[in-house]
Amino acid sequence: MSFETVAGYCWPQSVAPGGTVALHLSSAGGRDVHVEIARVGWRREVVWSDTVPAGDHPTPRDASANGCGWPAAVTIDAQPDWRSGYYEVVLSIDVGGRARRDHAFFVLRPPADSPNTILLQLATNTWHAYNDFGGRNLYTGGTQSSLQRPMARGYLWKPAGAGRRVATVHPPDPDMNTHVGYLRLNRLSPYAGSAGWPDWELPFLQWAEREGYAIDVVANADLEDHPRLIDGYRLLLSVGHDEYWSGPMRDTVEAFIGRGGNVAFLSGNTAFWQVRLEDRTAQGPAATMVGYKGMFKNDPVYGTERQGELTTIWSDVLVERPENLMTGVSFARGGYHRIGKRATNGAGGYTVHRADHWLFDGTGLGYGDVLGAASTIVGYECDGCDFTYRDGLPYPTGSDGTPSTFEILGTAPAAHFTRTTAARPPRPDEPSELEFISSRLFVERGHEHRIEHGHAVLVTYSSPAGGTVVTSGCTDWAHGLTGRDPQVERITANILDRLS
Repeated sequence: MSFETVAGYCWPQSVAPGGTVALHLSSAGGRDVHVEIARVGWRREVVWSDTVPAGDHPTPRDASANGCGWPAAVTIDAQPDWRSGYYEVVLSIDVGGRARRDHAFFVLRPPADSPNTILLQLATNTWHAYNDFGGRNLYTGGTQSSLQRPMARGYLWKPAGAGRRVATVHPPDPDMNTHVGYLRLNRLSPYAGSAGWPDWELPFLQWAEREGYAIDVVANADLEDHPRLIDGYRLLLSVGHDEYWSGPMRDTVEAFIGRGGNVAFLSGNTAFWQVRLEDRTAQGPAATMVGYKGMFKNDPVYGTERQGELTTIWSDVLVERPENLMTGVSFARGGYHRIGKRATNGAGGYTVHRADHWLFDGTGLGYGDVLGAASTIVGYECDGCDFTYRDGLPYPTGSDGTPSTFEILGTAPAAHFTRTTAARPPRPDEPSELEFISSRLFVERGHEHRIEHGHAVLVTYSSPAGGTVVTSGCTDWAHGLTGRDPQVERITANILDRLS
């Protein structure tokens, strides 16, 4: 680690009530570290604080893939009165009278007898996919991401300021200059706009708890490690950027839907990539997340009887399990809105098609009205489906796995990055995003036109068992709650009230 800093990580990252979490620290010069732990929601509730000794440990060259291996500086017992939630761990040292600060986290799972009926699963897999602490991430050539290392700056805490959102809030800003400048000014990871706690789940929970909703919290991996945990809930939530899912995660959620459970995907780019959680530790959780992405032919399961676990996109013809089967939509049929040179001056909201649906009760919205534009709730990454128009209204074709009971309530244009529109252009020997996705959907080249014009699609469908699935089709729904957009707030309340 660099000079005059402090960093740390918790293990395990998810603990049961009464469980123990170890805090692994490295402090410049071996300085003592003041540790403060708080549950963060509508209110910040400090539950533990102390000053603990810590050593000055190097960051291994392979830390991004194999972890830091730092010793535990202290272990903390989760107390019986601590509520399920996201727990912020603030680390501080004093260097010549100036504070140096960093953050770690852990999640406290709910008790088996929790009275709450809503469960939020944090998009922790996506945080780890983008985390570039100690080396590469899955966007810079890495194929495995260690969970046993700190999160880079920006994933767990961000200062206020113009450009904090990756979506362009005040167009035109076609080159994302405001956002990139914000990251550089605050010395945050260049990928910190794409993942992490502050941008989506935090504002959603702050709004929900302020409005009186009691919500339990788990990490992505808990859906794989503790699949029965979901059984006691009526509504499962995915919020923000929930891009990386393992096969067992999908098994858990699809079985929940199959039993009549309700799910609200207030998220985008949802379950686009398959990953595997590997390297189980003595405490049980997997220490490594594997994702070969565009290098899927190097994945050890490629061409084997385990090819269904291939870490490519879920809609890949080699996997044959499009995420539409679960969410109703896919990033493959969506793209970007208000980012880079994709829908740069787009509306930032959904055009409403079926205003008589219960989702819109009490909003005053009518056909053709635009929902959420003032807060740019359609921004960054968007999910859609293959659809056509009949009598002026959109209907899914079902060609991409979208369920037959699927109702399209609102849409907004979106598009994938090409060679000339990408914020980070591909090298000459690499395909553009549009070319890569097309090649995985249709095998042969030359079909890019079939997915070139995508959409963010706000939808709902019913399962044969009577459950309801709602999908916002975009990452940035939670910003409508931050912006106190009354129509977005009312729709969110309609979803929570009806489905929980």
